[in-house]
Amino acid sequence: MIINAAVAISPDKPFQLRKFELEEPREDEVLVKIVASGICHTDIAVKEQSVHLPLPMILGHEGSGIVEDIGKNVTGLEIGDHVILTSDSCGLCKKCEQKLPSYCKEFVERNLSGKRIDGTSPVLDAIDSGIGGRFVGQSSFASHSLVSQRSAIKIDKSHPLRLMGPLGCGLMTGVGTVFHALEASSGNSIAIFGAGTVGLSSVMGSALRDCDPIIVVDPIKERREIALNLGATHALDPKTENVAEQIIDISKGGVDFSVEASGVPAAVNMSLKCLGRPGWSAQVGATPAQTYHSLDMDHIGFGRGIKGVVMGDAYAKEFVPHLASLHREGKLPFEKFVKEYKFDEINTAVHESQQGSVIKPILIM
Repeated sequence: MIINAAVAISPDKPFQLRKFELEEPREDEVLVKIVASGICHTDIAVKEQSVHLPLPMILGHEGSGIVEDIGKNVTGLEIGDHVILTSDSCGLCKKCEQKLPSYCKEFVERNLSGKRIDGTSPVLDAIDSGIGGRFVGQSSFASHSLVSQRSAIKIDKSHPLRLMGPLGCGLMTGVGTVFHALEASSGNSIAIFGAGTVGLSSVMGSALRDCDPIIVVDPIKERREIALNLGATHALDPKTENVAEQIIDISKGGVDFSVEASGVPAAVNMSLKCLGRPGWSAQVGATPAQTYHSLDMDHIGFGRGIKGVVMGDAYAKEFVPHLASLHREGKLPFEKFVKEYKFDEINTAVHESQQGSVIKPILIM
């Protein structure tokens, strides 16, 4: 079939909207008509090549849509189902069996190459045969996506489908980091660096876990105000002096947990420096390639630790529907920081996101 898609060609060129041919579903694949797709910081980072993945590629990995066709071996999904798309996994390795698909042994090949595990792309193009069409399992900057059945998560049709896409990445990452990676609980103190989608989702997750205090650090005043509205107890401007010391003072000795969601290298150091004893820092921000940090081992040695987190350490098949239910109950009001755009406004959406005036752009197909 012929689809419309936005392809990233190079860092110095805007997304190009073009027509492509999409293959028929294989035995374990699902054809999804994309209703909407969130734009994630990682999409922009790949487009700008601060995260070095092969271009040209159809990006997008926060898609939501309707199942239009299924392969003969697909189970649990039917034509007409509403689905949220997420990353792909093999479903067979040790980590998949442990319900940790983001650490699947084939995660990189399945999600970051733009290709299937066999090296093929579901997208065909007469001009360039090398177009990546399986970014993070979906390539959802398109009218249709052909995905593995493990990437398509069924949700109840009562949910607002055009809003649901970010649950498959940004919301799952932020809330999941608090729930699963850090296992925060009532009374734990937490500092969150960056009030973008992941950071604000971490704020909402921390509030749901009854953490106190919940301290947010972000340079944009409007984002700090949104964080306070979503449950943060304190909001700090990193341009002020001694941010880590302010956090230590507020938390009376250092926080139990921190989440670095900004991708700013300086924030990594602050997220470690503000930890109490013991304390854990979760690193989820997409920092530039080849970023290195020195560690004060005396500081780390007193029960402090740092861990990288992918997709919130969540089992998406179970966690994404749970997030959708939390939203329906008014406990995850992420619509407060969403702005919708028409699909052909993708470059405007990216620009406004980069400027910081929009937190979560969603493209409506």
